[in-house]
Order: sequence, then C-alpha cells, then structure tokens
Amino acid sequence: MDADFSHDPADLPRLLAPLMGNADLVLGARYIPGGGTVGWPWYRKLISRGGTLYARTVLLLPYRDLTGGYKAWRAELLDAIRLRETSGSGYGFQIETTWWAHRRGASIVQVPIIFRERTAGASKMTGGIVREAMLLVLRLRLGVIGDWLRRR
Repeated sequence: MDADFSHDPADLPRLLAPLMGNADLVLGARYIPGGGTVGWPWYRKLISRGGTLYARTVLLLPYRDLTGGYKAWRAELLDAIRLRETSGSGYGFQIETTWWAHRRGASIVQVPIIFRERTAGASKMTGGIVREAMLLVLRLRLGVIGDWLRRR
C-alpha cells in the first residue's frame, strides 16, 4: 500500500477479510464496480488503464487492475513466488507478482478501492518505468511460449 494515504487505510479490513477465507491474494482494484481514482489527470488514467489492458491482453489474465499496489498477500504465497527473483521494478513489479501468483494457481480476489491522488510529494511514474513494464509483460508471455515449445 502507498504510505501517502492514496490508499485508504480504512480499506484494510476489506482487503484482509478474503485472506481469512480461501483467498491467497487480494487485489485492491480501481477498475471494478465500486472502485475508481480521484484527482488524476486524464493522462494518468490513460497510462494506468492502458497498462492494465495491455497486460491483461498479453498475459491472458482476468484481473481488472494489474498496475495497482494495494494488495494483501498470504505469506506462503509470497514465499512460493520467490519474490526476490522477480525482475520488475516500478509498476512492472505489480504485474509480475500477480502473474506469478496466477501461474501458481493462487486464489485471487478483487476488492474495489478508491485511489486518491497524493497531496504531497510527486509521482514516480516516468517513461522509463512504462517502457520497462511493457517489455516485462512481453518477456513473461514469451517465456510461457518458449516453455511450451520446449515441451513439444
């Protein structure tokens, strides 16, 4: 979760509740009914929604918010995906960790959240972070295709 209150701490109980059941990972999702963003300029919305659409399409994932960072994890799942071996940073890291959880067959639940633009500080979003995430998504997909070809 962001520590600048862009992610509302009051949402934590709703994110943690599915972990008390069968969920392994809970995604705080801006792009499902009840979720959204407040205070973002149009280009930030375009980058965020476009990044999720791109990742969903390339990786064939059903989740509606892959670039968000408000998540609740079961500790065993974090251990299983070998967090230290992930290659992404920035927003690519968010996509990659969800990808590996999905590939492991984790039970993933989406909970709507409202993301508010920060009131202090500045965004870390850069063109380099966007490019890195786009290339990372392609590498993840090509890795699956390569694995499939090697098994044939």
